[in-house]
Amino acid sequence: MKMLLRAGCVVLLSATFLACSNSKQNKGDAYFNKGKYEEAVGEYSETLKFNPNDVTSLYNRGRAFEEQGQYDSALNDFEKAMQIDPNNFQILLSIANIHYLNKEYSKSLLFANRAEEISGAPAAASFMKGRALHQLGNSLDAMKAYNNAIKLDKDFAQAYFNRGMLKVATNKKRGGCEDFQLANGLEYPGAKEALEKYCN
Repeated sequence: MKMLLRAGCVVLLSATFLACSNSKQNKGDAYFNKGKYEEAVGEYSETLKFNPNDVTSLYNRGRAFEEQGQYDSALNDFEKAMQIDPNNFQILLSIANIHYLNKEYSKSLLFANRAEEISGAPAAASFMKGRALHQLGNSLDAMKAYNNAIKLDKDFAQAYFNRGMLKVATNKKRGGCEDFQLANGLEYPGAKEALEKYCN
């Protein structure tokens, strides 16, 4: 009887901690959605005290760090999450993005490639691959990656814009202007200015 009672208490305590953990995660999400990233970090950190391998909390805390410009902390959380869930393309793309923001384009390309190879990867994987290749001066492969991103998502305004910039840089002004027009139609910031600068 004592064993059963003890086991019941353990289950009850575990359920209580899990409920607290989920509550903290939900509060973290609410803060994140309001742009209160510091508070979100605090809530996700509380969740991680009870479950240090919670991929969602690690990932979300990493995103909150990223929004605050704390790229080292973000990368640390994303890498921990990747160790637990190595085939999660969202995590891989977040790592690629941090490396891109740190101007580590070869590393960015490495993680974008890994994400792109996963079945069901979004157009963002090809886009981020193209963006890294573009910065590395590989125009031909960057163009292929942007094309693939647009093939996967016809409304990917930033892919049209970046492809347009690449076309202008490689003396394909007419094609670049067509891409700026498409990006502008999708209300991408900067597309109207690019049209005025390169296409008049």
